[in-house]
Amino acid sequence: MNTPMYLNALRAFEAAARHQSFSAAATELHVTSAAVGQQVRTLESWLGVALFNRASSGSARLVPTDVAREALPDIREGFDYLRMGLARLKEGSLSSGLTVAVSPAFAAKWLLPRIERFQLAHPQIDVLLDTNLRPVDFVAEGVDIGVRYGTGRWPGLTAIKLMDEEMYPVCAPTYPLLEQGRLLARKLAEATLIHDLSMVADPDYPTWRTWLDASGHSAINAEHGLRINNSAAVLQAAIDGQGLALGRSVMLRDDLEAGRLVRPFGEASCPLAFAYYIVHRPEVADLAKIKAFREWLLAQASGRLGD
Repeated sequence: MNTPMYLNALRAFEAAARHQSFSAAATELHVTSAAVGQQVRTLESWLGVALFNRASSGSARLVPTDVAREALPDIREGFDYLRMGLARLKEGSLSSGLTVAVSPAFAAKWLLPRIERFQLAHPQIDVLLDTNLRPVDFVAEGVDIGVRYGTGRWPGLTAIKLMDEEMYPVCAPTYPLLEQGRLLARKLAEATLIHDLSMVADPDYPTWRTWLDASGHSAINAEHGLRINNSAAVLQAAIDGQGLALGRSVMLRDDLEAGRLVRPFGEASCPLAFAYYIVHRPEVADLAKIKAFREWLLAQASGRLGD
């Protein structure tokens, strides 16, 4: 059999076996039922084996033979590799788009202030930011690369550590309770605590209770204050003078450098077990656009801003 007919016949066989019906396979493949049946018969003739048995009791349902059932996993895996190869061809050019999945907070507080540098260095790559609080399916949703916050273990994805992180309180430099840029212990009980609920599902994630106990302020009520489920909005509330935020160092970096926020307790901080990771599917690791964005992210995180 020549290659195009061979592939078409295999597609018809695989679809018919999956649906157990020529007509359902025909609907999926946008051909007639007769065409599917002819493709399957041609394949059977070439192989010299029967691929289907009719079900008993006059049913029209197709039942694969034993040999067909054994071969189907390999055939399906082969089609998966073909789709993967076509994806490589489609995605391999630097002139193609790049879909980047990040959380809304990471996009707002870290990536967006820097992304122009990538676009200036790689004007041929069109970047599409997919900002989502939930982890996305990279294959189903067409995501090329992303940044995730966690332990570095996500099934089916390669993870490269981008940045470690620590946590500490911050507030606006004009916050009324400050005295010469510091918040004294006797004033702490009067402060409004801004709580970040974006990681509330993780029982090990530090909270205001964690920080207050670790810093010797266990008598302070840690339950009152303002609660927000977005890390960027938490920091904006602190910038607006609404209270003390327990913020993450990666998110805070630019606001601290610009003087929009200060650390009222000096250098005291809590290290975090989680970190930021660059993630992508293993099979796209060598694509030019993936390598370009991955290397740019690492350069930005290390402070090599000219890269």
